[in-house]
Amino acid sequence: MALKTAGKLLQKYKIHIMISVAMCTYNGAKFLPEQLKSIADQTVSVDELVVCDDRSKDDTIEIIKSFAATSKFPVRIHVNEENLGSTKNFEKCLSLCEGDVIFCCDQDDRWRKDKVQKQVAFLNARPDLDAVFSDAEKIGDDSQPAGGTIWEEIEFDAARQQLWRSGKSHEILFKGFIVTGATLAIRKSCLKRLMPFPTNVPDLIHDAWIAMVLSLEAKIDFIPECLVSYRIHSSQQVGFGNKVEKVQLADRFNRDRKLKLVPLGEKAAKLHDMYLLLLALPFVPKEKLSKLNLSQKHFYIRAALPENRLKRVIPVLGQLVRGHYGFSSRDWWLPFMGDLLE
Repeated sequence: MALKTAGKLLQKYKIHIMISVAMCTYNGAKFLPEQLKSIADQTVSVDELVVCDDRSKDDTIEIIKSFAATSKFPVRIHVNEENLGSTKNFEKCLSLCEGDVIFCCDQDDRWRKDKVQKQVAFLNARPDLDAVFSDAEKIGDDSQPAGGTIWEEIEFDAARQQLWRSGKSHEILFKGFIVTGATLAIRKSCLKRLMPFPTNVPDLIHDAWIAMVLSLEAKIDFIPECLVSYRIHSSQQVGFGNKVEKVQLADRFNRDRKLKLVPLGEKAAKLHDMYLLLLALPFVPKEKLSKLNLSQKHFYIRAALPENRLKRVIPVLGQLVRGHYGFSSRDWWLPFMGDLLE
């Protein structure tokens, strides 16, 4: 009801929210026409498309120029002087957008026709929020459904959605990234707090950083619908489709112990660096970072467990009693037993 009411108010008082699309491209010629068409076919038209190209070597620019020639909205094309990489390219693209609301856009997906309408109405109905994201169905190279959604893949299920809306969104993001930039719409006004995007923490790319900071401010929410068809293919720069296989029980007792400990140390370092970045933001409530602090300490402890199993018992049980194995997995008993026995 709130979304419908907001839409009616906009029509009644003819309030215009300028809408920008921030699209970053790099060798995207194969799937770009389908994405551009889906933007053009929106039930609520966008006001501009800003493209930042990261030195493509294919026909990407020619395709965009051809689209721009007949587009009903302005298309502004910027070709980077040097390759910036995904995060810095999105930072540049977002900064060049003039809209009140900016839609982050990948080059190879397809938008549902009412994506812009739904997300703009959501933000209009919730002036306390700065961003909204959604689920997305997975499609393949042939543009046909590939089975499932990205929320199913990352296990953002009903229980975690309820936890998010209970004020624990930041704690969910401490354990793993949920928000996909291709589904994200944000207010331009919040960018001054978010930029520059950090690049020193692996995997903490632009969308993860935006979601993390806004979650700590309770300024991001979601629409539980698939508003995007998210393409899974081998040449994508970042995203889903390359899930890490779980370690099998038999392998746990045969693998080199270093193969177990090295990733734990890397995880600890990553969480530590993220903690320092967030701690430096003056507007972030410091009490909300307590679990992130405990989480990075938990992984440092796990990474430093001795070879001798008997000497592991006390630190492992200490982490268990404190409930800290929940930082490692929803199935907390698996890393617990692994730390004791492997």
